Amino acid sequence: MKQIGNHAIVIGASMGGLMAARALSDFYATVTILERDAFPLNDIPRKGVPQGRHTHGLLARGRVVLEEFFPGYSHEVVSQSGGLLGDIANDIMWMGHNVALAQGKSDLTGLLASRPVLEGHVRRRVMQLPNVRAIENCAVQGLATSASTDRVTGVRVRIDGEQTIEADLVLDASGRGSASPAWLEELGYQRPADDKIEIGIGYMTRTYRRTPGELGGKLGIVIAGSAPNWRNGVIIALDDNTWTVSVGGFLGDDAPANDAEFLAYLATLPTKEIHDVVATAEPLTDYIRYRYVSSLRRRYEKLTKFPQGYLVFGDAICSFNPVYGQGMTVAAQEAVTLRDVLRAGSDNLAVRFFKAAAKIVDNPWDIAVGNDLRHPRVEGARPVMVRFINWYVGKLHQAARNDATLALAFLKVANLMNPPPALLSPATAWRVWRGNRRAAAGAASRAVEATAS
Repeated sequence: MKQIGNHAIVIGASMGGLMAARALSDFYATVTILERDAFPLNDIPRKGVPQGRHTHGLLARGRVVLEEFFPGYSHEVVSQSGGLLGDIANDIMWMGHNVALAQGKSDLTGLLASRPVLEGHVRRRVMQLPNVRAIENCAVQGLATSASTDRVTGVRVRIDGEQTIEADLVLDASGRGSASPAWLEELGYQRPADDKIEIGIGYMTRTYRRTPGELGGKLGIVIAGSAPNWRNGVIIALDDNTWTVSVGGFLGDDAPANDAEFLAYLATLPTKEIHDVVATAEPLTDYIRYRYVSSLRRRYEKLTKFPQGYLVFGDAICSFNPVYGQGMTVAAQEAVTLRDVLRAGSDNLAVRFFKAAAKIVDNPWDIAVGNDLRHPRVEGARPVMVRFINWYVGKLHQAARNDATLALAFLKVANLMNPPPALLSPATAWRVWRGNRRAAAGAASRAVEATAS
């Protein structure tokens, strides 16, 4: 591809930063990744990724994008690190609205592995690119700019003393705690407006020894919280020998960190399978807690003025309720968007990228926030359309307990392969109506039989 600059800097080397660096490597002579941590020698959790010890999911769309940027990635994770490939619609049980979706074979392929493994393989692939380098233990102090502050010209960093690294483009992929809003304000620009939904999610994670035949040979269960207790739970096979279990609730309803109370908490989920595995499995780690206060979206696309030579990316734009597993996949999609806008050159880059990235974020944001707003104690606007969609998706789940085609339609949206409006297509809506009509007829028949007896 055509080179449009000599040097690009990426702040942050988590999945978002690595994917951004991969996209930039096709357009800049040199790409430098600045990481405040040191990279681990093995694929183990590191300080800069606080969720690294918890259960992660790479949605189907994310795996497709990673294969596009790094051909053979999935096979590499499986062959070198024991990852597992599975049919998302057939090898994993999905529960929402207290309903288990019907299972059936599909073309949705999932890749199961820990976050450090998924990230480690991406990092090694990126660092094998001849024009990409990384500087570890590098704390970015702020931005360097032109005298008029209309262009970012590099970053000020601390590496054995403060120095400036110049660049044609600086991209902030430093995550949810990004300093970009403050840096922009220091330069005389407006901070982006925030959309924030307070959810108070807390969850407890532990890994266990996996025994062949558990869960009937399935690779996992994913439970989205619903009334009455709104608790979420997930158990996923990381490899042939390990389960990872994460469970928790909204607004301070945390799982306890002792065996008896943890089991009791698991027993309150709408299915007992996770409880039954944990009750007999050998623990491999201690309990690990994680709290996530709010979903946060920064509206960079609405700013009317922004410096040239600067972008914000990934979780620094939007971080979602982690129980939906969207973060890595959204970052991958943003990398595709970044590549596409760079193909048109660097002019007006920020405006074009933020506008395109906002469209990427819209769907997963609506999915996550819309579902969280089902909880009566989560504060936020509930316009008519949000209330209708939540009602409709509940009806869809009721119908999909016996309809694998309808279940697959939902999973394609949940895995970001299809947009949410696909669930409102005439064919899908008809299946929802038919499934609920049959369920109502069956309930009425059972009531009549019960009365007669």
